[in-house]
Amino acid sequence: MSTGTILAIVIPVAVVLAVIVLAIALDRRRRNRLRERFGPEYDRTVDDAGSRRAAEYDLGTREKRHEALDIEPLSSGARERYAARWRGVQEQFVDRPEGAVRDADSLVTSLMRERGYPTEGFEQQTRDLSVEHGQTLEHYRAAHEINTLSSSRQATTEQLRGAMVHYRALFDELLSDGDAPRPDRT
Repeated sequence: MSTGTILAIVIPVAVVLAVIVLAIALDRRRRNRLRERFGPEYDRTVDDAGSRRAAEYDLGTREKRHEALDIEPLSSGARERYAARWRGVQEQFVDRPEGAVRDADSLVTSLMRERGYPTEGFEQQTRDLSVEHGQTLEHYRAAHEINTLSSSRQATTEQLRGAMVHYRALFDELLSDGDAPRPDRT
């Protein structure tokens, strides 16, 4: 075989291998970025979707939707009002635990709405929240599940207390998140 023939074989093979290695590296980078951004929600979405590729497509769709939302930080006055309202909800827990959990759910939803999150349904809320709050999303799901049990009077007082703790995790994150103004989108 001549040197020209060998080069005609080796060069395309090397280019193909380089493209494959680059594609694998980019795929890993994307996967790691999504894992870092979504936290436990990444694995949950992979389990729900049945494949990593479908899950990553879904997470990418969530990111695009989130980018289109007008999520804004709260003013210091609004943060103080919400913090005072939360204290009031906590204070009523001793006398009205089920009512306090319902009020906590309403307060979290109100806070989401004021920040700019759509609140048209729990599933969509979790999808929208997952982009920036993937680490605390399981708290919200657990609280919502207990709130649902509570509405049919099936939740224990200990479960209701747990719901308050779970709601508080997301509430605190939403309350303090985004204190700095976001850069202009052009």
